[in-house]
Amino acid sequence: MAVNPTLRYRAVGGFSLVELMLSLSLGLALSGVMLQGLMAEGQNGARFSRLLRERAAQRRTLELLKQDLAQATAVSETPELEQYGCSLAGRIPVLHLHTGAGPITYSVGAAPSAIWRGRVLMRCGPAFGLDGRPTAGSKSINRVVIDGLPVKVAKKPECESLLPRGGIDLIDLAGASASGFSACLHAETGLLVVNLEQEFSRVSRQKSQFSSQRIFVQIPI
Repeated sequence: MAVNPTLRYRAVGGFSLVELMLSLSLGLALSGVMLQGLMAEGQNGARFSRLLRERAAQRRTLELLKQDLAQATAVSETPELEQYGCSLAGRIPVLHLHTGAGPITYSVGAAPSAIWRGRVLMRCGPAFGLDGRPTAGSKSINRVVIDGLPVKVAKKPECESLLPRGGIDLIDLAGASASGFSACLHAETGLLVVNLEQEFSRVSRQKSQFSSQRIFVQIPI
């Protein structure tokens, strides 16, 4: 029985050129899909790591604020009318504390230099001593506490909405509830609610991401 020469060649020689090109195309397509998946996973990991860093910075800022509040004898209901130990350079005074070591003012506004991102939260108050406490009688120092505050918050938090349960009239100190750092005070009970929000860029062609935290502090009245 005669055998077709073409079939004999294919049986001995392996795949044809068309089959090789088709296999190569499928392999490249699969590699492209896998590469895109790896890139997306890397971007998600970078975004998550950035979010963790930002939230850690927020926690440090709120811990510093808690320490200052623990030393406070009173919280001003009109921080915009107080006397400050530093020049605010047009920034909004949101929280003004009266302490035994001297007044402490937290203000929000433009960064003092280009090394900071967006709007900043600054603390004007007595310098810290070796014991980690503000030194009474020392000259007030103005320092950036945290940067990256949004020009406009993702969703304006009304003071009443910051509480787990409504029904309490809170004073929006300096009317700053629309900024990245806001404080709401209930004058009768001394309850102070502080909200801190940051904005940072996500991967290209995507909207910015917001991260916020808040604390509840009881101030002596």
